[in-house]
Amino acid sequence: MTTRRTRPAPRPPEGTPPRAELARQARAVLADAVRIAHWAAGTPGPGNAAPLAAHALERAATALELSPAQVRAGWDRARLAGLIELHGDTARPGWRLRAWDRDDSAVLRGWVALFDAWSLVHAAPADIEAGAVAEAVEAVPQVLSLLQLSAGPVTVPALLDLLGQRVAELHEERCEVPLGPGRSAPAVPAETVAAQARTTAGPARSADLNALLLDWALEGLVAVGALTLGKGHATLTPLGNWAVWVKLEQICVAAQSPAGNIEQSAADMLLGCARLTPGPARDEYRAWLAARTVGSAVAELLAVARGEDALLRGLAFEALRVVGAPAEPEVRAVLAEPSLRPYALLWLAEYEGNDPDDAQDVLSREEATWLWVDTAAAVADHGETGLLVRHLDSAVQGTVPALLDEVRAVGHPRTVQVLVALAAAHPDPALAKAVRRAAFQVHTGGA
Repeated sequence: MTTRRTRPAPRPPEGTPPRAELARQARAVLADAVRIAHWAAGTPGPGNAAPLAAHALERAATALELSPAQVRAGWDRARLAGLIELHGDTARPGWRLRAWDRDDSAVLRGWVALFDAWSLVHAAPADIEAGAVAEAVEAVPQVLSLLQLSAGPVTVPALLDLLGQRVAELHEERCEVPLGPGRSAPAVPAETVAAQARTTAGPARSADLNALLLDWALEGLVAVGALTLGKGHATLTPLGNWAVWVKLEQICVAAQSPAGNIEQSAADMLLGCARLTPGPARDEYRAWLAARTVGSAVAELLAVARGEDALLRGLAFEALRVVGAPAEPEVRAVLAEPSLRPYALLWLAEYEGNDPDDAQDVLSREEATWLWVDTAAAVADHGETGLLVRHLDSAVQGTVPALLDEVRAVGHPRTVQVLVALAAAHPDPALAKAVRRAAFQVHTGGA
């Protein structure tokens, strides 16, 4: 057995303020966004599109005593930071807004979401090609890393040099390099030749373009509170310094997947965790989640939960427990889906602070019975027969006849298979016969 090498997670930068102070700074950056989010959440029909409707913009500016430009900017920031969610014509408070005054973690998560969206907060100049803008966005993490490692001001020429190097590396990675002497090129379309000629004809223009893109990126990072600009130099703010460290920590966590499932799909990752004990399984979930955006990870886990494998359904919600608060809106949204409702209710009960031992109380009798069948299906497909027999003790009905009556009525698609497997596994012939009879009645639609 080989031992997987792991790299240590980076330590927070020296002099990093306490978490409460970082949250205070984040609240200051998003103060206008929070005001606008509260206004929008309490106002019917603020606008049914991403830009705030003109009439709503005027009403918000008057009510909040802000300029229209400030309202527009705050509205965009509120959406990007997860403070508000649009549902048709209605703006609803996001979970971060509800937790804003009491939960520093929610505040910092909201600010990091804004930090990640800096290129949307500060739009790129309209006359720059989208491809060049995308390259600059891809190169900015290198610029931020240099700023963090320097632990102080860095000159703009040094940042420009790094940006140019990174863009050149991106071109090279895409094989956008000229052929060397003596190498013949394959025939290419005339328009491609013309495009290459235009590219190689203007190296001076490329340097000017990089300078424009660097100015835009630095201004965008200033706009979200991650950077300050001085005369010819840039410095990370405490928030920016902390955010870059968080990103480095996520990379290190992702590199420490104990079972090596980081690059797997959600379904394959969950199957890989099925036989792990709870602690190692949670470590694996965290590593898998750290390598993805929260939104895409939650969506993928819920897609797996909607599948036919009951074991993966339960494990998907275990992984969502590791996600925590950011998954709450999506979990709440699946309450309308019968196959996911019991799992979602239990997840929400624990999220809201109920004791896990008492969480079952939030389920109706029918929902508890449905969950019993679903769990039995997972055991029948993946577990041992003895475990399936012991699963009888977890039924809320208390007696086998009562359980069978309610199982027949609940309508779970795996009811027949579960009852057949239970009858085959149970050592009591009389009970096994009753279970087989119930399976036959469900299969034939009899009473």
